[in-house]
Amino acid sequence: MSTRADPVLGPAAGVQAGATAALVRAGRSVPRGLPGEALVVAKQCLLDWLGVALLGSREPLSAVLAAELVDQGDAGRQATLIGRGDRASAATTALVNGAAGHALDFDDTHMRMIGHPTAPVAPAVLALAEREQRSGADLVSAFVSGVEVECRLGVLVGPSHYARGWHATGTLGTFGAAAACARLLGLGEEGWSYALGIAGTQAAGLKGVFGTMCKPLHAGKAAANGLLSAALAARGFTSNPEIVEAHQGFAATHAESLGGLEALETLEDRYLIRETLFKYHAACYLTHGVIEGALLLCRRHEIAPNNVATVDVEVGPEVLDVANIEAPRTGLEGKFSLRAVTAMALLGDDTSDPAAYSDERMAASELIALRDRVRVRADETAPASGSVRLRTTDGRELVASVDTTVPVADLDLQQQRLRAKFRALAGPVVGEDRAEALAEMVDHLEKLDRVGELTRMCVP
Repeated sequence: MSTRADPVLGPAAGVQAGATAALVRAGRSVPRGLPGEALVVAKQCLLDWLGVALLGSREPLSAVLAAELVDQGDAGRQATLIGRGDRASAATTALVNGAAGHALDFDDTHMRMIGHPTAPVAPAVLALAEREQRSGADLVSAFVSGVEVECRLGVLVGPSHYARGWHATGTLGTFGAAAACARLLGLGEEGWSYALGIAGTQAAGLKGVFGTMCKPLHAGKAAANGLLSAALAARGFTSNPEIVEAHQGFAATHAESLGGLEALETLEDRYLIRETLFKYHAACYLTHGVIEGALLLCRRHEIAPNNVATVDVEVGPEVLDVANIEAPRTGLEGKFSLRAVTAMALLGDDTSDPAAYSDERMAASELIALRDRVRVRADETAPASGSVRLRTTDGRELVASVDTTVPVADLDLQQQRLRAKFRALAGPVVGEDRAEALAEMVDHLEKLDRVGELTRMCVP
């Protein structure tokens, strides 16, 4: 425990000192030459995010941000806006690309942080690496550093952080982006501590805006603020170097308690990036288990929509805070509606297609009719990814539960699925040939001399 008496810079009462320092050590310990599976999954994360960001660059919210931040004149032309070809300062690029990469809510997720690990880190480190003319190997190692830090911070603050209403992608993601950029800028231990301190006082994002354009904005702001945090620290800007455990610091204001450092010690020899979960449905990940359950029942029993009498969806209580919009009016809201996505799956909609989640589809009479036969309730004993209980008009009762919280063991199969997803997302934006060349470039990213070679491929 710290013996410092300073009520501002010392740790909160009863809190173990050293949490921020432990995160710094974890981030700085990531080697430039990553071991096998960590490197494979890191490149899968970046490929997946690039595909989602390319198509997300065509979303209205991306156009609004670009119009406000870029089209009116950004003096810096340091980095490339994915899917557009415009150039702007690294911070502006990180913000716009970050929002685009989360616009479809189709990017990866992680149970340790209860959020999206790549969405805030990739756009920050990509923009900075382009500005600094760094290599692909530098980019990958910095990216992994950021993911390891934000996920370990998620372990420390626990589920209470998310339960309080904070969107971890925006909050923990700001720390992750700052760590990645601190690594890329070659900061020392003190610089890292200040970078995380600057990040901690900017970390924000409320779950109350889920289903609106502000949710993707969280990822963009986290990327930009994290980049700014590291850049300021590199210039000598100071902050509280114990921001996580400080009196009135991040944990004290954003969580019920701060976990002990022994929780991090058990993870010292593990790369948490290996636990990344990828999306194959373009909706909130907390709905994926239910979507898979509904699809499984359709495959097994050849259920027609007009044969569905009622559907009972049971999920953990925490899911209702996020994905229980009962009557979604927009496609964005539909991504956070267990009732809507269950109806879509039973109707045979392609839930992997971002275009399927449209305002028009949410207003369709057939979807509304089936959606209104879906009942959602919380149950603390429900399976981790929820369950689906369907009753048919001929009296049958069918139940399915699919666990979507476990990382895939077969990385080759995961690569095949992600390549197919990438082609489907990137092809319409940059063309099929360029999409394939871009995927190949990411496959060999650690051998790339300059990140700018990659970003030049990310434009129409």
